Amino acid sequence: MSEKQKTSRTRNFACVVYPESAVENWPELLTEQFVPAFISPLHDEDINPTGEKKKPHYHVIIMFDSVKTTEQAKAIFEKIGGVGCEVVQSIRGYARYLCHLDNPEKHQYDVSEVRQLCGADYSGIIGLATDKYKAIAEMIDFCVENGVIAYSELLRYARVERYDWFRVL
Repeated sequence: MSEKQKTSRTRNFACVVYPESAVENWPELLTEQFVPAFISPLHDEDINPTGEKKKPHYHVIIMFDSVKTTEQAKAIFEKIGGVGCEVVQSIRGYARYLCHLDNPEKHQYDVSEVRQLCGADYSGIIGLATDKYKAIAEMIDFCVENGVIAYSELLRYARVERYDWFRVL
């Protein structure tokens, strides 16, 4: 790590956690740091460029309220057995990478499996305007197909069955 990386300050950092080398209760230890964080689903279907499966791993992002040094972030990652300490240039871009949302050639992981710690809001960070319009189109089709004409009916349905729609509404 260069001297500049050690002393530069930013708010968001990431690491990788391998289940076999992590501390047993690492998600709880991370929660005890009281730093908003995301833990990806277990990446157990990723493929190397050579065609072999990668070792199963998690991606972890921590998001401080104020700028911190890489060394401060690294101290947290070391407590959980994290490997590396990467500065996150774009929180939305990296958060979307947790499930490969913008990489259709890679295995797609379920966004509902992303763990959100200490007030981190995954759907709020990954949301794009195009997602909103896609949801609106789905709602229109649903209303036409099911004879829904009252907004309150759609709201009640979305609140229970389609929370992604409910957030848009």
